[in-house]
Amino acid sequence: MKRVYVNEEWCLGCRLCEYNCAFANSGMTDMVKALKGKPIFPRVRVDGDRDIHFAVSCRHCRDPLCVKSCICGALYRKDGRVRVDRDRCVGCLTCVLVCPYGALTLSERGTVQKCELCLENACGEPACVLGCPNRAIVYEER
Repeated sequence: MKRVYVNEEWCLGCRLCEYNCAFANSGMTDMVKALKGKPIFPRVRVDGDRDIHFAVSCRHCRDPLCVKSCICGALYRKDGRVRVDRDRCVGCLTCVLVCPYGALTLSERGTVQKCELCLENACGEPACVLGCPNRAIVYEER
């Protein structure tokens, strides 16, 4: 299965992956209207220190702790990917606590969100990959 991988030695820490992710999942067609002057809620985030940066996103684990810990059944695996049913999520954030990669975050609706490899939008590839100017984020099978 293809997954998102990060080459941290190429990451500039520019955070364009975060903006492209937030825009791709906004449901809007104009990036300026979708993001300007508003807090963004990307499903990928850049972490690191002054010298090393890297994008953190869901690893779509084979045996995900987040799915096991979800008290309402909002997290599930389908086609090798970990998905979120936002209508079932109660916002308890147990999944956030148990994820060893820190890949789950709170959405603007108060429910959990995570990278779903841009399955809901029409990018064809994850938006973070398409928007990375240095190709530090790749979508491939390893």
